[in-house]
Amino acid sequence: MDFKSFWYIAAESKDLKNQALGTTILDENIVIYRNEAGQAAAFRDKCLHRAAPLSKGNVRSGRLHCGYHGWTYNGLGSVIDVPSLGTNSTQLPSCKLRSYKTTEKDGYVYVSLSDKETIPNEPYQIPNYLKKGWAHIRLLNTFENNVTNCAENFVDIPHTAYVHDKVFRSRRNEMLKANIQRNDGTVNVIYENEKSNLGLFTWFLNPTGRNISHSDHFYMPNVTCVEYTFSPKRRFIIMSQSVPISENKTRVYTDLIYDYGPWNLVSRYFIKKQAQKIIDQDVEILNLQMKVIEKYGEEFQNTPADMIHIFIESIRNEITNGNDPRLLPKKEYECEFWV
Repeated sequence: MDFKSFWYIAAESKDLKNQALGTTILDENIVIYRNEAGQAAAFRDKCLHRAAPLSKGNVRSGRLHCGYHGWTYNGLGSVIDVPSLGTNSTQLPSCKLRSYKTTEKDGYVYVSLSDKETIPNEPYQIPNYLKKGWAHIRLLNTFENNVTNCAENFVDIPHTAYVHDKVFRSRRNEMLKANIQRNDGTVNVIYENEKSNLGLFTWFLNPTGRNISHSDHFYMPNVTCVEYTFSPKRRFIIMSQSVPISENKTRVYTDLIYDYGPWNLVSRYFIKKQAQKIIDQDVEILNLQMKVIEKYGEEFQNTPADMIHIFIESIRNEITNGNDPRLLPKKEYECEFWV
């Protein structure tokens, strides 16, 4: 097993119309488009003729045309037309583009770079996506940091009182409890003792100060999901999928799914604006973190509150070493920490 063995988001389905789109995953330049059957097709973004990027070409009738000399490819990556040959189809090259597996789910086009027939798991289901009573917002951001540090940030509570002070949590020195489990390539955390430290919108999210149901999840190799239940009509889910562009550059697709009852529609603008503000703050601190790491190295000191990070790192390290993280022994850890 390696990182190429998994599915990664290449684009949103709605953006893949009658055009070629270029993206980069794990340092591999990829062109995606819809073929003659309307299905997503993905190839190495390199024309076989003179190595021009196919993503700068165009799509006509489900066929991919290079913008340099007009070489044309079908949905299998085969050359079906070379304009300079005229009508002499007997001289068409028999070579084919390097192709990649694709699948679509929840409004995303996923690509796998693996040559293997089987992939460890399907793309993860976005909870309550397009389900009646639930609203949905989708955001896209780029971080100058690696997938591991991004994923750890998205399920890290202590930083929120500093990086997002008063926007989402403040320093109150309140004790929280966490039950953290690593099992089958996932990390699951259940928190206790959370009530009203929720920043500017505490009055809306939890006006009575009742106990909050909060759990965080990491799914190998790159997905995090944060779930809050404040009350029966105050539920909020944040799912983040971190796509490795290169070793220390990550594209993050964030899905916000929420059920605020009759407030769903009117709250959309405020939720999107506030969420983007929080993400912008995370982008800034993670970009700064990577600059320090590149200069001085990645040597972290851990406290009990960092056990979720240790478990995530153990899973991703197994993949780095070519092993299957699902074979790691199940571990459970309980801790207290203060925010």
